[in-house]
Amino acid sequence: MRADAQRNYDRLLEEARQAFIVHGTDVALEDIAKHAGVGIGTLYRHFPDRTALMSAVFVRELDSLTDRAQLLMAEEDPAQALFAWLKAVAVHSGAYRGMSAQIMAAGDGEMLQCKTRLHQAGGALLTRAKESGAIRPDAGMGDLLKLTSALVLAAEKNPEDRDTFDRLWNLAINGILTPARGA
Repeated sequence: MRADAQRNYDRLLEEARQAFIVHGTDVALEDIAKHAGVGIGTLYRHFPDRTALMSAVFVRELDSLTDRAQLLMAEEDPAQALFAWLKAVAVHSGAYRGMSAQIMAAGDGEMLQCKTRLHQAGGALLTRAKESGAIRPDAGMGDLLKLTSALVLAAEKNPEDRDTFDRLWNLAINGILTPARGA
């Protein structure tokens, strides 16, 4: 990629990241292009649609979640390590209003790189928790990520109730644990 094209790409990603945090993922793409100092055509040359732009922004942000998963592999309690990582995913998703709804609505081919990285990062934690007998054997990473996104979305839709996420999170955890571990 030419140097000027790379600068435009990087500026678009940074402006999109900021816009998604401040205004949510439904922000006008024209506004992102304007703040990046480029035309809307330049944005579309790099990102054919909103989903492609969101995916590029979120993939850049996934390094911290991947690193967190690696650190949590050393935790003594595999179930708590998995839940700590899923909660970190929720915090990350919550920073971008509308991200959870977009991820849940995206088809299998959309935001694939983002989904793949999340599945890989959490997969070893889930396997370890299952092998310990703490997590139900039918719990899959895709289901756990969808559940986490649904809880974030529920909290976003109920901003007046600050305890929504934590209350639903505790209910969900008890459904994921094996009966011997459930509270």
